[in-house]
Parts: sequence; C-alpha cells; structure tokens
Amino acid sequence: MRNLKLKRCLRFNTSGSLGSPQCSAIRSETGTVLIGSGYGFVEFDPNSQEIIKDISLTAANFLPEDGNGHLVGIQDVPDQESVCVATSTGDVLLSNINTGQLECVGSVDSGILAMSWSPDQELVLLVTGQQTLILMTKDFEPIAEKSIYQDDFGEEKFITLGWGKKETQFHGSEGKKAAQQKIMAVQPALPWDDHKPRITWRGDGQLFAVSSVCKETGNRKIRVWNRELALQSTSESIEGLEQALSWKPSGALIASSQSKPNKNSIIFIEKNGLVHGEFTLPFIKGQKKVKELLWNSDSTVLAIWLEDVEKEGSSSSCCVQLWTVGNYHWYLKQNLHFGNNKMNNVECLMWDPENAYRLHIICTGWHYFCFDWFWSTDCSDGGQGDVAVIDGDKVLVTSFQHAVVPPPMSTYFIQLSCAVNEVAFQLDPKESSGLAILDSANTLSIYRYGNSTVNDPTVKLEAVGGNGFKTSYKTPKLEKKLRLPSNLCDVQPLNFRLLTWVQDDTFIAISQEPNSSISIVHQMTADQMDGQDINVRDVGTITGHVISLCYSSNTKHCAIQTSNGQLWKYLWENPTPVVEPWIDGMGHKVKFPQPCLQTALTSIEGEEVVIGLTERSRLFINSSEVASNITSFHLYKEFLLLTTHSHTCRCVSLQDTSLKALEAQLNSTSNPNDETIRKVERGSRIVTVVPFDTKLILQMPRGNLETVHHRALVLAQIRKWLDSLLFKEAFECMRKLRINLNLLYDHNPKAFLDNVDLFITQIGSVNYINLFLTEIKDEDVTKTMYATASLITMQSSQGAKAKKVDIICDAVRTAMEKLDPQKFCLSILTSYVRKTKPELEIALQKVHELRESPSTTVVSADEALKYLLFLVDVNELYDYSLGTYDFDLVVMVAEKSQKDPKEYLPFLNKLKKMEINYQRYTIDKHLKRYRKALRNLSKCGSGYFAEFLNLVKDQNLYTEALELYQHGTVEYKAINAAYGDHLVSKQQYELAGLIYARCDSTEKALDAFVASSNWHQVMCMASQLEYSGEKIAALARTVAGKLLEQRKQADAAVLLEQYAEDYEEAILLLLDGAHWEEALRLIYKYKRLDILETNLKPALLDAQRNHMILFENQKTTFTRHKERLSVVREMKEKARQGLLDEDMTGCAEADLFSETSSIMTASNASGKYSQSNSRISSRSSKNRRKAERKKHSLKEGSPLEDLALLEALAENIKMVDKLRGDVHSLLKVLILFEYDTMAKELQQAYDDLLQLFETSILDIWPPGVQQNTAAPAAILLR
Repeated sequence: MRNLKLKRCLRFNTSGSLGSPQCSAIRSETGTVLIGSGYGFVEFDPNSQEIIKDISLTAANFLPEDGNGHLVGIQDVPDQESVCVATSTGDVLLSNINTGQLECVGSVDSGILAMSWSPDQELVLLVTGQQTLILMTKDFEPIAEKSIYQDDFGEEKFITLGWGKKETQFHGSEGKKAAQQKIMAVQPALPWDDHKPRITWRGDGQLFAVSSVCKETGNRKIRVWNRELALQSTSESIEGLEQALSWKPSGALIASSQSKPNKNSIIFIEKNGLVHGEFTLPFIKGQKKVKELLWNSDSTVLAIWLEDVEKEGSSSSCCVQLWTVGNYHWYLKQNLHFGNNKMNNVECLMWDPENAYRLHIICTGWHYFCFDWFWSTDCSDGGQGDVAVIDGDKVLVTSFQHAVVPPPMSTYFIQLSCAVNEVAFQLDPKESSGLAILDSANTLSIYRYGNSTVNDPTVKLEAVGGNGFKTSYKTPKLEKKLRLPSNLCDVQPLNFRLLTWVQDDTFIAISQEPNSSISIVHQMTADQMDGQDINVRDVGTITGHVISLCYSSNTKHCAIQTSNGQLWKYLWENPTPVVEPWIDGMGHKVKFPQPCLQTALTSIEGEEVVIGLTERSRLFINSSEVASNITSFHLYKEFLLLTTHSHTCRCVSLQDTSLKALEAQLNSTSNPNDETIRKVERGSRIVTVVPFDTKLILQMPRGNLETVHHRALVLAQIRKWLDSLLFKEAFECMRKLRINLNLLYDHNPKAFLDNVDLFITQIGSVNYINLFLTEIKDEDVTKTMYATASLITMQSSQGAKAKKVDIICDAVRTAMEKLDPQKFCLSILTSYVRKTKPELEIALQKVHELRESPSTTVVSADEALKYLLFLVDVNELYDYSLGTYDFDLVVMVAEKSQKDPKEYLPFLNKLKKMEINYQRYTIDKHLKRYRKALRNLSKCGSGYFAEFLNLVKDQNLYTEALELYQHGTVEYKAINAAYGDHLVSKQQYELAGLIYARCDSTEKALDAFVASSNWHQVMCMASQLEYSGEKIAALARTVAGKLLEQRKQADAAVLLEQYAEDYEEAILLLLDGAHWEEALRLIYKYKRLDILETNLKPALLDAQRNHMILFENQKTTFTRHKERLSVVREMKEKARQGLLDEDMTGCAEADLFSETSSIMTASNASGKYSQSNSRISSRSSKNRRKAERKKHSLKEGSPLEDLALLEALAENIKMVDKLRGDVHSLLKVLILFEYDTMAKELQQAYDDLLQLFETSILDIWPPGVQQNTAAPAAILLR
C-alpha cells in the first residue's frame, strides 16, 4: 500500500547540440549520459550541467553533414574505455573516451536496423537491413549469423503426446462449436507500427528476444534466442501485437503491448512464447499508441511510453506512465504528461542501471529530465486510520479502524477525471481530517470529512457497504477544486513535489529551478473559491536538491532534507516564513551521514529530533546512526515502531529514554519476556498504526496485509486504561488479546484494592470475575512477563504479610458480598477455592446454606455444588466435606459424585455411632489430618492413651503431643521417654540426653551424653547419680578416650587432670595437641620440671621441623600448580583464537587438551558437564563424589584442568592460613626457651609463603574475570 513519489527532478536544457536526440545510454562509472543524434553524440554530466564531450561523426563522413543520418544504437564499453555507436548505414564505431579517436570496427553493407549489447557486455547483437541477426563478441569477433525469420518453432518446441484430438477436448464456456472453429488469419501490423525490430535481453544475459514483422503475413512475432544464436521458441500468433518489447530483468516474463478490438493491453509472454497475463491501459481504443516499454533494474516498475495517434488537424502529445504490481493487480502510480509542444516530445527513455528508481528522459528540444522516485505510504495521523493508494485516476482509501480490507480492494475509492500524481492527508489534529489530491492536470482536489448526508458522486464504496447495507464509517466530500498556476506548472511534469497539508488551508510544496540546483519552498493558501487558481508564494530557497519534507503537528515545524543529508527547519507560522539550518541541543548543525528516503519528527529527552531511514536500511536520529538493519519505521504517539531484516518488529517507547539508551536497545539481543519485540513474516513492512487502537497493519512482499496487536502497544493502552480506572476496557482488551489478567492487580496494587468496588461494578459479569480469579497467581507479572523499566509499581500495604492471591480473593469477596452477594454467589465460592490454602469447608458451608434457604437466592444449591465440582476434584471435595464433620453436607457432595452408596453410607453410619471426639479423631485419621486427629484423641480420656502414643510414634508427632499434656504428668513423661528413644534411634544423642533428663531418666541421659561426647553433661549426670570417686575417674577416662579420638586433646586433658587426677597424662595430651602454654601451666603447677627436658623441648623441635617441611611442600605444590595454570590458560587462549592447528599430536603439549577443552572455555565446559552428568543426582553419595572428582581432575589434558588447578591453589592458601594461630603459639614458646634461630627460620618461611600467595593472587584470579572458584584474597588482606 505504497505510492511512488517524486524525490528529485533534474531539468536541464542542452540545446547547444545539433539535430534531435535519437538514442541514449548511461555511463555507470561516471553517471554521465550519452546522447546520439544525426551529427554525432555528446556526453552530458547532469551534476555539473555541462556537455563534457561532443563527438562529431560527420567530419569523418560516418554521417551526412546535413544531419539526416541516423544512429541506431549507442553503448558505453567500460572494458575498452570506449563508446560504441552504430549507424543506419551499417558502420559500427568505437570512440575512445579519453582521446575521442574514432575507429570503425566493422561495417554491414545492408545497413543496421538495431544494435544491442548483452547485460554483461560480453556479446553484441546487430540486426541488419537484410533482416539477419549477427552475434559477435565484445571484441567484434563473429559468433553466428542467422535470419530473423525461422520456419521452425525452436529448440523448446512443444511435444505432442497424442492424448486425443482437439475435437474431443473440453472447451469450457465456448462449447463444442469451438472444436470446429477455423483459425482466423492474423491481421498485419498496425498502421502506426514503425516495422523496426526490437531487441531485449533477459537480466542474466543468457537469452534475448527479438520482435520483428514477418515478411509473409505482415504481423509481428517474438522469437527467443540463446547466446549461441540458437532459436529457442517462437511466440504464438497474437492479434494486434505491437512494437514495444521489454524482458523483465528478473527473467520471468517478456512485456509487450497488444491492440485488441475494444482496448489496448500490456501482455506478458513466457520464454516459451505463450501469453501469461495482461492488464488494460486506461485510454480509449485508438487514442494513444505504445511507443516503448522499459522495466527498471529491480523489476518493480514498468515504464510505458505513450504517444497520441496522429490525426489530421490535431497536435500530438506524449506521456510516460509508471506501473507497479501488487497482489496480482497493476497500479498506475505516475503519469508524466509532456504537453502538445513538439519540442517536448519524448525521444529517449531509459532507466538508470545503478539506481533502480532513477528515470532519464530526453525530449526533442534537448530537454533532459532525471526523475528520482521513492516509495512512501500516505496515511492519516488520526481519524479512521485511512491509507490512500494511487491507482491511475482513482485513489483507493482503506479505513483500517473499521475493516482491514486487503488490496487491491479498499473501503472506498475517489474517482478523478485524470491520473493522480500525489496525495496528502491533513496533518493538523485540531481540524477535521481531510484529503488533498494533486492530479496530472495540476488540479488540487480537497476532500473533507463532515456531517453532510449528501453522497458525493466521486466517492464510491467498494469492498465494504453498498447494495443497501448501512456503513458505520464516514466518507469524505469534495469541498473544492483549485488550479495550480499555469505559469508554474507548464515548466515540466510534476513541477511541485512533496506536497504537505500543514493546516486548514495551508499547503507546503517544493519545486526546482530549471538548470539549477536551487530548491524553492512554496506555501500555498487554499482559501479561494472552487475552480480558481490557488495562491502560491515563494517563501524561501535552499541550495541543493530537496529530497524529503516532514511536518510535526505538535511543534508546527517542518524538517527539509537536501540530497547531501543536510537538514533545514522551515518556520511557516512566522509572519515572515524562515528557512534556517536545523540545530541540535548542542548547538551543532544536523546532517544525516547519508541521505534518507523517509523522515519524521519526534521528541527525545525534550529535544525535537529528526528520524531518517536510508535505502540501505540505516536509521539515523539527527546526526547519529542508531541501527543498520531497519526496513521501515512509523511514529505513533510516544512509540517508535520498526521492522528489521531479522524479521522482527520492535516497538520502542521514546518517553524517559535517551539517544544512547535507544541505540543500545535496538542493537541488543532481546530476552524472552521483552514486550518491545515480536517476530513477523519475512519482508514485512509497516503500513500504519490504527489511531486509538492497538492494531498494527503490516504488508507482506506479495501485497497482502496482516494485522497484529503489538504487545508494547497493547500494554501501553492497558496501562493507560488502568491509570484512568477503566477496568472494563482493560479487561476486555486483555481477554481478547490473551494478556495475563494478573496485570490488572500488579500494575498498581494499591489503586486496585482501593477501587475493588468500581472494578466489580464495571466488570459486572460473574463469568468474567470468575475468569479473573482463576487466573491470578502469586507472581508479579510486571517484573517477569511484562517487565518494563519505565513502569513503577506500588506495593500493597498487606503485600509483606499476606500472599497476593489471598489479598485479591479476600478483597474481591468483600466487595461482592457488599454489592450483591446473591448475584455474585458463584464468584464468592471461587474466591474461597482460589486461595493459597483453599477454604473449601467455608465454600461447602455456603452451599449448605443455599440448600437451607433456596427461595432467597439466585443460584440454587445444586448449581453452586456443580460449579464447585467444576473447580475442585470430586474426591477432594468429598474429603473436605467429611472434614467439616457435617454428615448432611457429606451426603450432598457424595450424591453428586461417582461413589457407590454401598461404600460411603456404612462408613458414615459407623461414624455416627461413635463418641463425638473419637468420631472426629476417626475422620481426621481417615483424611490423614494427623495433628487434628491427635488433638481430638487427647480429648477422649486416659483410656485411649495407648492408641494416642502409637499414633505419636507412627506419625512422629512428639512435639505436638507434648503440647497437649501438662508437665509432670505420667503421660507427659511417657511421651518424653518415647521421644528420647526416637532420637537415639536417629543417632541424635545429645538432644536425646536432654529429653531423657526432662523426664528424670538420668541413666539413659548419661548414656546419651557419653555417646555424644558431651563431657560437661556427663559429669552432671554422674553427680546426680551420686557416682563414687573411682567410678567417676573411670567414666572420665572413658570420655577422654572418645575426645582423644576426635582430636580434642584440651578437653580430654581437663577430664584427666580434674576427675581422673592423672596430670602427667594430661600434660602429654596437651603437648600432643600443641597446646604449649596450657602444658607449661600444668608442669609448673605440679612442679614436674623434668618434663620440660624429656617431653616439651623435643616436642617443640619436632613441631618446628614439621612446620618447615609442610611450608616447603606447600610452596613447591603452589608454584607447580601456578605455572601449570599459566600454561593451560595460554594454550586455551590460542585455541580460542584459532592459532593452533587441529592436529597437535606432534607437539610437546599434545596431551594438554582433549577434544572438548580445545574449543570450550572453562565456564562453557562447566555448563556442559553439569548438563550431561545430571543423571548422577540419582546415584549414591559415593558415586557422586567420585564423579565430582573426575570432573575436576588435576590430570594433565583433562577438560577442566584449569578449574581443578584453581581449586587446588585456593585450598593451599586456605590450609596455610588456618596454621596462623598454631605458628603464632609455637613461635612464642620457641622464643621463651631461647630457640631464636629456629623461631626466626619458622617466621621467615611462613612470611615467604604468605608473600608468595599475596603476589600470585592477581595472576591466578585476574580482576574483572569471572571464575567458578572465588579468589581468597580476603584471607591475606585481613
């Protein structure tokens, strides 16, 4: 749904040349134009507006001096740095570009009718006066020569399989008579046919087609040849086939024209010669003739050169039409009318081979035109979401707010008297919307939407309405037609371009000064009466060619862009309109790095900026590039919507963002819950966003439309509704577009809870409220599913204490009970069921109340119970009803279930016979509610205590049971004793000892404390049991032995000294445990100085020696691991950078890497192993430890050797750090006994080791690099 608009028009007069133009070509390398005439050829530079070369062919007698000669072809030959021309007399000439020297490379005696070079310029084809084809190489070496007229069809002749005769075939609506119809004789070529051959090449240069008039029949035929000049196919006999011929560069079809009995058509012929499709030209039969057809280089636009059929007494005119196709419909997008002046008749027409949308036209009077086109979507900013599409003398308008009508259909169309060139919607939102149409007759038709009920005959309904149906949308009415001044419009076709409707009666347009690069800004005032000339005044000039103009209705500013990317600001509302350079917030002039085809104005951080998109998909904001893969963009309110080459559509909010943040967002990868991005079909482009809606209209490459509701637009609209407390609109949109209903609460919990009554009133429907309650969950969707940085959620005052689901259920239920509890009965039941801990008992009680008072309710008890059974499993509901101890309710639920009455009725009758507490105990035990059962059983009396104790033991309910009996009772002690036995069985000896002590089981408590090695409590229990001194000493030796096994020499020494009175053994234990100072205290206390020489000093020396050996070993190990880690990291870095050969078997470090470690980093490998070894979790702990050791192996070449080395180094540092206290204690005693040398050695060795660790930490754990093993730097810094 795009229109082809004029971006730039160059017009120059090169009348200094002689004769009239006959042929032309483009030099791709320089962009200059070669124009041939009866005197020679010239090279013209459109940029400098100068004739660079003027090569005369008359001086060398290749053309007659009177100018009556004719050039049949001209071609630039870059490989030979020459220009090739062919004359009608048969000469093929090469003119050197640098020297201008002419060389005749060949001559044909019979003359030359046409010359054409292949697209790759490897071959040249000549059509001679004898109607033969001569195919030569680029060096003019002949390949083959054949006659145009061939009796054979060609190499691709159809094969008849003999499946029946024509008489037996089905002939459709024509009936059986078609089988007997004789083939009519084909009429000769039309009178205006010039009978000259036409040549066209396929885009890849493998085939070419020649259209020529047959000598025998006089009609035209098209023949397809290959590069060896072998005939491939011949077209079928086509009545009225005309001279125009052009092969679509993409290779699919050959375009030609056909004159039919009542119309003229453009037909498409396949390479096998069969007609494949057509479209009708919009003029009366015999009025115009098709001179030539030309495809542009990307096969998207077909140019048709038309001339009036010459009649006596009338002057002929010519025009050029541009056609495009979409959804199998051909649109006439532009009609260039060149008037009746013979000097303005088109002589040469060609598309630029490099710029697909640049059209070159040369007229008889040497007027040169260069038209640059671009695609643009004309859509309204407000109103009904209208999009206008130009189709000849019609403007197809689709109102997307009411219906998405696929092209080529539309909601309605506006019929004009002549072809339309440009459409502009009114951009002022304060005024009523309207549509302005500029046609090829330079008439401006203004249509406005209004309340008039009179139908406009020029506006006709198409796809929607009509035939008695009443339409719900408005159609515009023609207000007036105004003429553009003839003195401004007769200069050239489309003198005014980039028409923009900025205010009620104000338009802005651009024109170009002839033979100049100065652009003129025009301001038009349309306040005249119908039929008058519009008031046009020049308000400013800009040096350069203006290629885009955009307008902002908010700031009333116009941004104008010239061809060099420079931006200008046009202040049209000033008393004296001003055109000035666009200045950004930093005071710099704004200039796009590359010229942009589409521009728009918006605001970012309070500054008005210009957004531009180039034809190479680069997106600029002011002078900065923010993205390089954008295919289209559209501004809608505060949103920027973009489609990308990665087949995604982004919707970015421009509020509270910066240019750098926007650039980072557009170039970053999206997360799964990113609401700003969504996938779209390949090649999708944005058409428009429907105002006051969430619909985004996309068009596919083939032309069909797709409507999507972009998540960002939807959520933005929902948030606005919620901020305005419009819960109903928000709910209906969320339900329709499947937005999680949790957003109703999570967007602003406080506002929701404060307006729950309003929420219930607006929603109204019980089903909708039930839907909302069933979808809520304990998750803040504004932080997960619909996370956005700009959204600030307010936390509920109850949020910290209660769960979200419970808060909503309670609040909604309270509101419904206050408004209308009978109407919202089912929703109230839902609020009980949906709580975190479903309150099914209360819900069932509500149902029971409905059964008790059925006359006052809207919903019956049966309906309510059925609804509950829909929400909850029937067996679960039966259990909950049983848990209410209400047998009537149980029976009511059981009747709705599939249970057999023979199963539940005996059970219920048995329960009814029991004592009330024991009955409830039985029910609770049946429902496995053991805590309730325990409480009810405790009320049954002491006679049931044995059963009570068995239940406690079976279900491990000891703490609950202790709460049910008073301290000191027999039951309390029995429970404690059972609890202690349970803890002993679980090997929790210390806790068991405490429990035994509480119930006066001192002997058991003593045994438990001995088992737990709690020597303090052991001595306490022994004292309570009044043990003798010998028994206490034996007990102390026993416990000391256990402590010694646990390396608790200090505690064992206390027991031996104080309770066993064996101080000598205690001293020896302290020495063994390196408790030097405590051992000295006991030596001097008991005056055993002999132990100093016999035990203490030897132990000190041994300890010093052992520490020295340990430090040396640790230093050696640490250094080895560190060096190995450096080697591993270096080799992995080389492997990552691809500097190592795949085959490393011959090098010294060949066994360093496994296949995995050579291509994976440590973190990636860790993830790999954790995934592949996930099954290990089900194995035994022994196997898990074994697998962990294998995963982090220090073996050289293992995949995770670097991680294993890091762990080993960290373990070395931690172990040495733990010796800090031991070394300190040992150093003090060594100094005390004057072992200064040994103390110094120990101190120095320890300091050296710590210094080594400290200097190595940054090498092992570099800052900024994430490691799986944390660097223990804090150990050395504390």
